[in-house]
Amino acid sequence: MARYLLTGAAGFIGASIARLLLDQGHAVVGLDNLNDAYDPRLKEWRLERLRGRSGFDFHVADITDREGLARAWGSGAYDGVLNLAARAGVRPSMRQPDLYLQTNLLGTLRLLELCRERGVQKLVLASTSSLYGAHNPRPFREDADITRPLSPYAASKGAAELLCHTYHHLFGLDISVLRYFTVYGPAGRPDMSIFRFIQWVAEERPVVLYGDGKQERDFTFVEDVAQGTVAALKPLGFEVINLGSDRPVGLLALLQQIELVLGKTARIDRRDPAPGDVQATWADISKARRLLDWLPGTPLEQGLQACVEWYLAERSWAGDVRTQD
Repeated sequence: MARYLLTGAAGFIGASIARLLLDQGHAVVGLDNLNDAYDPRLKEWRLERLRGRSGFDFHVADITDREGLARAWGSGAYDGVLNLAARAGVRPSMRQPDLYLQTNLLGTLRLLELCRERGVQKLVLASTSSLYGAHNPRPFREDADITRPLSPYAASKGAAELLCHTYHHLFGLDISVLRYFTVYGPAGRPDMSIFRFIQWVAEERPVVLYGDGKQERDFTFVEDVAQGTVAALKPLGFEVINLGSDRPVGLLALLQQIELVLGKTARIDRRDPAPGDVQATWADISKARRLLDWLPGTPLEQGLQACVEWYLAERSWAGDVRTQD
């Protein structure tokens, strides 16, 4: 049995990773600052399904707080650190860029320093497909140019990737950087399109659509992403790896599928294209297949069904979760 430190343990992807590690018999020390970037009830819902499980120990901690992080880290040894703590989202990063740089860059530095000081050799960093911007050919390969980010969010994650390489080079840390592509699933983030579209259609509210709806996203189910993340705990040296579905879908086509599952018709409120959003994402996942023996296993139709079922089961409170920008 291994022992791992997992930051962002109450987050959407982090909680799924915690469940998977516990299911495999590992011990997980989970950290999260439980901020109000979105409705905290979602984080509490996820945490309730982890609390009390054998091998899970949770602490409220902020990865940018050096002393607080060191206390929560404790004195025991870890087989690896998974950094899922982040300020995520393109549009919010334009309103609060300082928070994004603090959490995504300084927080990563704090964890790298503790790994170096306390002899932890393995770190996994959650990164983003937003780094590929608008100028790279699709599907996106890991060796594409990431020097033209379109948002503070993407820039902060790119900077964290560079810092990880520095610590690999200087101190020999084994680091896997995972670029996630539009992760979705039950109890997902309410600023993401799938949560929003399901809530808005179910409650017969206008569906806010930025641009013409032809934007494409490589939607990837959260349980598949968790499996790829855990697989990346193996020794790899330093690697950047895409985790995506390799099947981009247009937003209007996505909305139509949600209408079918719910049996309702959307009322669309069209808006101007949002600055910072990319037109399309599409992951080349050949590297993940080769290095991690990983492939996504959840078709979009199956994943959407799971999301709708979760929403309807939790509708009494999920229906009033804030989803507007």
